[in-house]
Amino acid sequence: MILIQWPNTDASYNLAAEEHIFNHLDKNQDYLLLWQNRSAVIIGRHQNTIEEINQDYIRAHDVQVVRRLSGGGAVYHDLGNLNYSLIINTQKTLYDFKTLSLPVVQALQKLGANAEFTGRNDLVIAGKKISGAAQMIKQGRLLHHGTLLFHSDLEMLQKVLSVKIEKIESKGIKSVRSRVTNICDHAPAVTIADFKTTLKQILAHERGLAEQALSSADQNAINALANERYRTWEWNFGQSPEYNIRKDYRFDGGGLSIYLVVNKGVIQSVRFFGDYFGDGDIAEIETALQAVQIRPEAISAALAPFEIPHYVHGLTAAQLIHYIVD
Repeated sequence: MILIQWPNTDASYNLAAEEHIFNHLDKNQDYLLLWQNRSAVIIGRHQNTIEEINQDYIRAHDVQVVRRLSGGGAVYHDLGNLNYSLIINTQKTLYDFKTLSLPVVQALQKLGANAEFTGRNDLVIAGKKISGAAQMIKQGRLLHHGTLLFHSDLEMLQKVLSVKIEKIESKGIKSVRSRVTNICDHAPAVTIADFKTTLKQILAHERGLAEQALSSADQNAINALANERYRTWEWNFGQSPEYNIRKDYRFDGGGLSIYLVVNKGVIQSVRFFGDYFGDGDIAEIETALQAVQIRPEAISAALAPFEIPHYVHGLTAAQLIHYIVD
């Protein structure tokens, strides 16, 4: 087995690195990857991004939002969290989560953290979740990756994954919120560095382990992939499945209800209702917003020709953009 580590903490780069290693490095080798992200929410492949995150809080606190290739639920990463990835060859269509998580459990237990496997893909201590895992299989190659909460900001975790939309119906897979805990709360002496050392010792004994660095060519390819996929709005938000939203707001001029149908991050239809007053035909704005990406810049450009207070008294363009997007 080959161990690869790198210092970059940009979630877009790191997910691109994982994909690049999975697709392009020696297919005859198994790999262990150890990496960390600065503050980021990682969205499952089949999820509706806006259904999983608190957009206002994320923008205010400079939290990255990046979609991964594997399924499962949304997770929060920061530098108190360690990510591990195992890449192996298999003929199975679904590999046993417990088997692949076993070295992680053994390393934690050896360090005095009483971790155990439970459910479909979770590791727990005292009944509280410290790790979740996800998998992807492609052409006989399996990617199994997981998180480990050592000393993450659990308050931040709760806030970034708290959705504020009043009503949403989606075909996306929703996260199941679990009670989580940090490893340090149960085994204060255990550090990320200690865990890495112990995990490497276990895998070296069981499978043999050699370290390898990413080449300059690898790093250039990873950056290119990050730019093409993981740093784009189209991937992180626009890949979301079709969803319907109803949002209700009160403002100085009255009440406004917004009904949206969105597919792949693009508005299919929008209707405005409420007890507001206005002089213009609101249908003109509804028509202008069709086929527009549901992000602030695109909404702003579509609304630029309109004097919003003419259509809805007491409402500004900035407010309307905020209501639609957030």
